[in-house]
Amino acid sequence: MRKNRDNLKSPEQELRIFRVRALLAAVLVFAMTGLLMGRLAYLQVVQHELYSTRSEKNRVRVEPLPPTRGLIYDRNGVLLAENRPTYNLTLVRERVDDLDATLGLLVELLELPEEEAEAFRVRSRQRQRPFQPALLMSDLDEEQIARLSVNRHLLPGVEVEAQLLRYYPDAEVMAHALGYVGRINAEELANLDTGRYAGTHFIGKTGVERFYEDQLHGQAGLRKVETNARGRVLRELGRTDPVPGQNITLTLDHGLQKLAYELLDGRRGSIVAIAPRTGEILAMVSTPGFDSNQFVTGIDVASYRALQENLDLPLYNRAIRGHYPPGSTIKPFLALAGLAEGVITPDRTINDPGFYQLPNDTRRYRNWLRWGHGRVDMERSIAVSNNTYYYALAYDLGIDRIHETMSAFGFGKRVGHDIFGESTALMPSREWKRGRFNQPWYPGETLSVGIGQGYWQVTPLQLATATAVLANRGEWVKPRLASRIGDEELPARLADTPSDIEIPHDAWWDRIFSGMEKVLTGHEGTARRTGVGLEYRMAGKSGTAQVFSLGQDQRYNAEELAERLRDHALFMAFAPTEDPQIAVSVIVENAGGGSTHAAHLARAMSDAWLLKDREPDVEELREAMADDGSQVAGN
Repeated sequence: MRKNRDNLKSPEQELRIFRVRALLAAVLVFAMTGLLMGRLAYLQVVQHELYSTRSEKNRVRVEPLPPTRGLIYDRNGVLLAENRPTYNLTLVRERVDDLDATLGLLVELLELPEEEAEAFRVRSRQRQRPFQPALLMSDLDEEQIARLSVNRHLLPGVEVEAQLLRYYPDAEVMAHALGYVGRINAEELANLDTGRYAGTHFIGKTGVERFYEDQLHGQAGLRKVETNARGRVLRELGRTDPVPGQNITLTLDHGLQKLAYELLDGRRGSIVAIAPRTGEILAMVSTPGFDSNQFVTGIDVASYRALQENLDLPLYNRAIRGHYPPGSTIKPFLALAGLAEGVITPDRTINDPGFYQLPNDTRRYRNWLRWGHGRVDMERSIAVSNNTYYYALAYDLGIDRIHETMSAFGFGKRVGHDIFGESTALMPSREWKRGRFNQPWYPGETLSVGIGQGYWQVTPLQLATATAVLANRGEWVKPRLASRIGDEELPARLADTPSDIEIPHDAWWDRIFSGMEKVLTGHEGTARRTGVGLEYRMAGKSGTAQVFSLGQDQRYNAEELAERLRDHALFMAFAPTEDPQIAVSVIVENAGGGSTHAAHLARAMSDAWLLKDREPDVEELREAMADDGSQVAGN
């Protein structure tokens, strides 16, 4: 009976349970509602500014506007480096869902070699800041643009942008002097002003483009645009225009530069021409050249490997980095040093039996003419390029005074004002040899230096500069490539110009010049065939630089040597002697004697500059050099 009563429902108990449950549910609802309202209040009030900015960024985007790179002209207004319209492929990594898939699709659509896939991955990571486009490919053709347009819906974050691309009309002729621009790499990116280079994909790599990068580049601008949910631009909200780079006018003469390139005819060598009074570089050529436009758009692996493996080293700028023994071209400088130091007088003579011997030494240091030149004074020693005279002079001067006086002419130093990558070459000294080899300096090494051999090495630019200083009678000029930056002229005398060279008697300059004129016009002159028909006074000096050493009793025979073991041909000259307008240095590798090859090139350069109404006949000149090769002895 009690059991049945226990099973009956209790209304009071059920009501009590219901009230407890309802209260708990109400508390839970109110707690969740309070939490939600608190979160909404936090987002709407406390975090209002943050999320308002983020929202604005999703709708409004700031895009960089790259500046237009400055143009480069020659002295006569001929355009040497221009900007032409092109289409570039860019990618914003933050807008890409699957980077590898996107890059793979691009390689497939553009039909690129598989190796480009890795190149695309590297370039996709090279940008300056988030949402900054990375340059994947330059100079797209019409077919590539069409394929990308058709598949645009599959390529979020990928854009084809119209931009200006650097172009060099005479790429091979101007490659080493102008240099080139190329894609900004990771190392350069780490050191750049990201604001100034925002949106910029190219930077000067070598030559004028590198040295004057700050002036040529300009200042980046920006624009504020409104975009839709897909990131497409709807309208422009504001803009700060970029500041274009400054144009640069060079001292180079396009016609003379082109002539120098043609004269070298693809042989390994260099020609540098300078205006002595101003230091303006009129021509600076290194051959063989290369197509610098390939480096702007990104040279392919096969082409770059071919350039690197080419035995003629087309990428090597011989004009400023080539190291050559100066040979007999330095004899006028050495004679001047002997006069200034009181070691010789212009009329002092020696007897040349065909060799020179050091005191208490049986070794014979031979003259190039084995039976000797007999009685030789200073002027004749220059005209016939007598070695014995300069062995004796070098011994009397000593290496210390030779080093000091030759350094004053710029040998062993960087001589250019705005020449990127210039080498110092080598003007040897006791201290240098001790530091380099931990050995003392020997008298025989001084004799080698006395004829421009041994350790002494020069660059074509150094030799042309020293020739210009000589032509100026010791007044120093600093070689330069730029004459005007924007509307501003460079000063006539640069602040870093070395001190002028002074000698006791001005008449000694004339005696040196007289000997150099006889090189071309004297009946014994080593380059007398080159001087035939000269219509102005020209002073010059030939030189022959040995590539390898002969034994004491061996004779040089070019026909028996491999072509690359033959002597280098050198010549330096200036004209007119009384009022120098041009100073030239010529170096042709493995061409033999300077009097039979390089001298003709120097004469052609001077003719072209001084006799402007005449066009040198390059083919006729080549025939003359071929006929002349075995008819004039000397170095």
